[in-house]
Amino acid sequence: MSASGGTRAIVAALAANLAIAAAKFVAFVFSGSSSMLAESVHSLADSGNQGLLLLGGKKAQREATPQHPFGYGRERYIYAFLVSIVLFTIGGMFAIYEGYEKVKHPEPIEAWYWPVGVLVFAIIAEGFSFRTAIKESNEIRGKLTWTQFIRRAKAPELPVVLLEDFGALVGLVLALGGVGLALLTGDGVWDGIGTLCIGALLILIAIVLAAETKSLLLGEAAGAEDVEKIKAVLVDGETVTRLIHMRTLHLGPEELLVAAKIAVKHDNTAAQVAHAIDAAEERIRTAVPIARVIYLEPDIYKEPAGGDDAQNGSAPAGAQAE
Repeated sequence: MSASGGTRAIVAALAANLAIAAAKFVAFVFSGSSSMLAESVHSLADSGNQGLLLLGGKKAQREATPQHPFGYGRERYIYAFLVSIVLFTIGGMFAIYEGYEKVKHPEPIEAWYWPVGVLVFAIIAEGFSFRTAIKESNEIRGKLTWTQFIRRAKAPELPVVLLEDFGALVGLVLALGGVGLALLTGDGVWDGIGTLCIGALLILIAIVLAAETKSLLLGEAAGAEDVEKIKAVLVDGETVTRLIHMRTLHLGPEELLVAAKIAVKHDNTAAQVAHAIDAAEERIRTAVPIARVIYLEPDIYKEPAGGDDAQNGSAPAGAQAE
């Protein structure tokens, strides 16, 4: 992912959410709409979430230390996970509580033009933020569907902003529907129902975000396309004759660890093996620039009894090394 593209999407979302949160809270004060209160808290929580993403991106840029020799790239995953927790608790659970109270003790909406006007403004502002996130995502999404992009993206910022903005737009429509029905029927219960729907939506989005960022925190391998690129350039047929097995791991969104056992000829000298490893590392970095930490272990390959080919990403059952 382009770090600058993710930052642009975050800043656009932050600016929109701060303006929307202020407008919604003013509308709540003048109208008493619980949907407006829930939405103002939601927008405020989203603003805090964008702040967390920016902070995580900043901290991830720190240089590696003896205590953290692989750097701090995973800081971005940690802060994205915190975003899902904030969205679940402050956004979703607060909206559920507020909606429950409103359904139990409905109150009429006063000064209807405040919530309606603010909701229309918020839809326009969120639409601008969502458009920015879509534009930045399309530059790196390729042929992936949106679901595949959110599930496979190694950089968490754009998927988080996309889901937040999508949830915000749907929530605004729900809030507008709740306020509209409350005004048409004169029954404030509809406002509370709209608030409950907003809370359920935010909790669902938070669970999806938590599941995806948890997977990144645990450590994910390189994407299938990058794995194939590495395999294609690793073996030169002269000094590196075979890939015995390989493991990859994302140390951060833009930093990949590659560890592989490679076969070399039994009569190669130590100098030839060292040169072969250096050349293989260079080929890998050229093919996959984010492969910044590479460990290659040379070995002598022994053909298995069954004749199985050992050029797989994981060690096959028949692969042997002397």
